[in-house]
Amino acid sequence: PFTVILGALLLRERLRPAAVLGLLIACGGLGIVGLARADAAAGALPFLLVLAGALAWAVGNLCTAQAHAPNPLHLALWMSVVPPLPMLGLSLAVEGPQRILSSLASWGAPTALPAILGLAYTVLVGSVAGSGLWSSLMTTYGSSAIAPFSMLVPVVGMSAAWLLLGERITLAEGVGAAAVVAGVLIATHAAGSRGGADAPRPPAVLAAGPSGALGAHRPVKDAGA
Repeated sequence: PFTVILGALLLRERLRPAAVLGLLIACGGLGIVGLARADAAAGALPFLLVLAGALAWAVGNLCTAQAHAPNPLHLALWMSVVPPLPMLGLSLAVEGPQRILSSLASWGAPTALPAILGLAYTVLVGSVAGSGLWSSLMTTYGSSAIAPFSMLVPVVGMSAAWLLLGERITLAEGVGAAAVVAGVLIATHAAGSRGGADAPRPPAVLAAGPSGALGAHRPVKDAGA
C-alpha cells in the first residue's frame, strides 16, 4: 500500500474508490494473517524494520516508474551493483570477517549445494529477472496498477511453505489469504480499467513532416494518416 499512497500524494495519481476499497480489503486480510500468527511473531523492532523496508521499497518503485528506462533489464542490472557494498559492510559489522571466510571456504562441501542453488535463484530469478520485469510493468502501467500485486508476497510464501515444507495453514490464515487475493484483484482491476496518466502509453512512430522528412516521435493515435 505504501507505493499506492505515495503515488497519490507525490505524483498525483488518481485513485478510484474501488481501488481504495480493494487495498483496504487486502490490508484487512494481511491483518487477519498477522493476528493468526501473533503468538509466533517477533518483537516490535523487527516488525518496524520490515515496515521501514517496505516504505523504502515503495520509494524505489516510484523512482523506477519515473526513470522511464528504455531497457528495464539494464536498469535492474545497474541497481544490482549497489546493494552488495552496504550489505558487505553490515555483514562485516554484525557477523565478522571470520564467519565470512569460513562460509567461502565451504563452497565445495556437498551440503553447500542447496545454498548455492538458492543463491543462484535469488540473484538470477529474484533480483535480475524479477526486478527487470517489475520495472518494466511499473514504467508501462503505473504504480497504482502494479504495486498492489506485491501484497501477494505473504500469500505466495504461505502457499510455498505449505507445499514444500509441510507447514499447516489455519482456517483464519486461509480466510486472510483469500481476502488479500480478492482485495488485490479489486484494486488492480479498478486501477487498470481507467485511462489517464497511468494507462499504458501507445507506441511511438516516426511522423513525416510536410517535406516528407521524418520528424519527431509521436504516439500512434496522434500520427494521423
